Amino acid sequence: MPEKIQNQIIPYLAPKIRGSIANLSAAQLEQLEEIRLRLGKPLSLHMMKSEMFLGETGKLSRLAQEGYLVTEDDIVRTLAAVSGNSVYALEEELRRGFITIRGGHRIGLAGKTILEGGQIKSMKDFSGLAVRVARELPGCGNVLLDQIMADRRIPYNTLIISPPRCGKTTLLRDLARQLGNELNVAVIDERSELAGCFRGEPQLDVGAKSDVLEGCPKALGIGMAIRALAPEVLITDEIGRYEDVEAVEECLNAGVKIISTAHAKDIEDLRRRPVMQEIFKQQSFEIIVILSRRKGPGTIEKLIRLD
Repeated sequence: MPEKIQNQIIPYLAPKIRGSIANLSAAQLEQLEEIRLRLGKPLSLHMMKSEMFLGETGKLSRLAQEGYLVTEDDIVRTLAAVSGNSVYALEEELRRGFITIRGGHRIGLAGKTILEGGQIKSMKDFSGLAVRVARELPGCGNVLLDQIMADRRIPYNTLIISPPRCGKTTLLRDLARQLGNELNVAVIDERSELAGCFRGEPQLDVGAKSDVLEGCPKALGIGMAIRALAPEVLITDEIGRYEDVEAVEECLNAGVKIISTAHAKDIEDLRRRPVMQEIFKQQSFEIIVILSRRKGPGTIEKLIRLD
């Protein structure tokens, strides 16, 4: 992972920030999950177990006042590097609010949104960048995979829940990789986090027999995949809208198994949400898995079978 960060992320950063991060040790880079640039604010790094501030010399500190203050030039230069000096040519990426770079790493955008017809058309006056390190942990799904297989071939319909930053996406990606080496899998990657496609090519391993619909809304992508790709298993991240519920039902009616995720602290939190109440009413999922960060991202706290 340090080598990927050095080769695939650091070269895109503005010179002063690039120099600071280049001074981190390999062990520190191994812990790096996200780099946060906020205009006029200290440069912060999300590490696996803490959030730290980074000084201009590369010194990490828990004190905000010791962090390097991000300038407008830092943000402009980073965006110019990411976009090949043509940020406004990335119309679709600006509309979605993030840019995916080679390696599958994602840069979230903060700034002024431009609306047209009540929909986000683009962005300008950028005030923040969230550089998320795409992290693969091959084998992290081994324990869970053993528990969700219905008959050693096809998995149960499974919903993985947790608060943010608990490893849902990393775990889901590894399940896609393992299942997609044996079965026909369709990955609906609405926010380019699972496969991390760059110019159409998955940068992250989601399996030899997996097909990816990137940037496609889940509700549309699920139906499209069922009609066109003949999946045995469908994998998608973060369901939570009413149209997602209908799409999940379409998937099950077609005899396709589904593995997905949702944001929730626990099953009670999940049940309180009107959209998810519909999921329970339809008995869409057979297994619910609850994750935490207690022993690191992806810690399985509980597996509930909904018989």
